[in-house]
Amino acid sequence: MTTFDKREEGFEKQFAHDEELRFKATARRNRMLGIWAAEKLGLSGAQADAYAKEVILAALDNAGESGVFEKIRRDFDDKGVAQSDHQIRRTMDELMARAVAEVKASG
Repeated sequence: MTTFDKREEGFEKQFAHDEELRFKATARRNRMLGIWAAEKLGLSGAQADAYAKEVILAALDNAGESGVFEKIRRDFDDKGVAQSDHQIRRTMDELMARAVAEVKASG
């Protein structure tokens, strides 16, 4: 194996590792975001947990981050929750930073 091949393999492993961390952080962020949104919607306990799962599924069903935002925006509009698009996106960003830190610390 040449030095170039070793470097290429190293980059591939790093890329795979980074993608795994990004996936874990995004899933964690979506869960935290679901709990945050559930509180705003007046949900607690098992209802809040169920709503958080719906948010996670929205990411899988509807093209990732935009699907999550659209679900929360729609649910807030339906229930009359006063949160601007900016506030929702800011919370998404803040929770992503927290989720990345937690994932890095745990693994």
